[in-house]
Amino acid sequence: MEKLLIVDDDLGIQKQLKWSLADYDVVLADTRESAIAAVRRHEPNVVTLDLGLPPDATNASEGLATLKQILELAPHTKVIVITGNDDRSNALKAIEMGAYDFYQKPVDADVINVIVSRAFSLAKIEKDNRNMKSVVGCDTGIIGSSESIDKLRLMVQRIAPTLITTLLLGESGTGKEVTAKAIHKVSDRSDKPFIAINCASIPENLLESELFGFEKGAFTGAHKTTLGKIECAQGGTLFLDEIGDMPYHLQAKLLRFLQEKVIERLGGRKEIAVDVRIICATNQDLESMVAQKTFREDLFYRITEITINIPPLRDRDEDVLILANFFLQQYAGEYKRNVKSFADDALYGLRHHKWPGNIRELQNKVKSSVIMCTGSQISAFDLGFFDKENAEYELSLNLRAVREQAETIAIQKAYALTEGNMSKTSELLGITRPTLYSLIEKYKIAINI
Repeated sequence: MEKLLIVDDDLGIQKQLKWSLADYDVVLADTRESAIAAVRRHEPNVVTLDLGLPPDATNASEGLATLKQILELAPHTKVIVITGNDDRSNALKAIEMGAYDFYQKPVDADVINVIVSRAFSLAKIEKDNRNMKSVVGCDTGIIGSSESIDKLRLMVQRIAPTLITTLLLGESGTGKEVTAKAIHKVSDRSDKPFIAINCASIPENLLESELFGFEKGAFTGAHKTTLGKIECAQGGTLFLDEIGDMPYHLQAKLLRFLQEKVIERLGGRKEIAVDVRIICATNQDLESMVAQKTFREDLFYRITEITINIPPLRDRDEDVLILANFFLQQYAGEYKRNVKSFADDALYGLRHHKWPGNIRELQNKVKSSVIMCTGSQISAFDLGFFDKENAEYELSLNLRAVREQAETIAIQKAYALTEGNMSKTSELLGITRPTLYSLIEKYKIAINI
């Protein structure tokens, strides 16, 4: 069970909170000293903190000092401040100091359960994100904790020290350039240039000069000798994105470079040796293009010494919230917004959206929501899950989520009140025993039957 520290000098409130939050391994403290000792000993991810603590329980000074000390000792801890109805100013001050959220008395078991559950969820997301960054010994920028992403990071680690030519396959927005940068960053070329060029975004008549450079006077407007992207990547890594869009006549010239490691600038006669690692990427079916004679077979086999498939975001369910939180923290800092977390409806929308645009779509949604959000929490509306086209669909999803949450809490409470008697639990809930068992199985409620 997850550790939850409750800091309150009122024994009645302690008992009420402990009963309301029976799903957690509750640790109690009633002073600043005992609270800090509990944080050191138990390392709880979430703390509920009453600001009115002795020796001066009539104001918030001791509670705020406790908050400050907890966050200095364990900065990733989610502290939920509990205050009286007339103490909103101190609650807001606590938020400014780094508290996760605040709750005003009297205690409502349903509400405090939702707040605490959300705090634990966010703490887990952030912990997974921190753990992910140490997987390959450095922050590669490949974010996630799913099995497919673990395998991807392992492949990056294995191929990075080599010069093997790599082809990255994946849908648009899955993170092919991020993966290419990760390979470069983990390699012994990390202190050299990483040069990226999108073969689909440059007009065909300009792509050759962009890649290979040109000599002064090579064509009209060539007023000076200019290095191409290949030369600019000397000693480092060249990333050829959307290589499937490279014109057929240029593919032969690229193949010669890959085989001989020399280039000739447009208008030049001198061979120039270049030491560059090549990583290619595409979202096209190159094998079909080879069969259709639109992509050279010899180049295909040259760039596929190793192939890495990058999974779409819809196949990485457990990574969506990790990525969303990463982008939230990034853009909240960049745009200086006081946005702390996602509301429940936003979390549900993030988990159930199909993400046809993959990580790029998620990144854009979070960026715009951080800018447009007027409070400290991003809602489903801020994320754009309630537009005219999908409002009815998304609303129905969220109503089901609310019902599931309410029925789960009701079953758990009734089960606790009847001390585990299933007949009395079903009677208290006003449903039959078969219906009760069906709901327990449907929602995967963790109780001992």
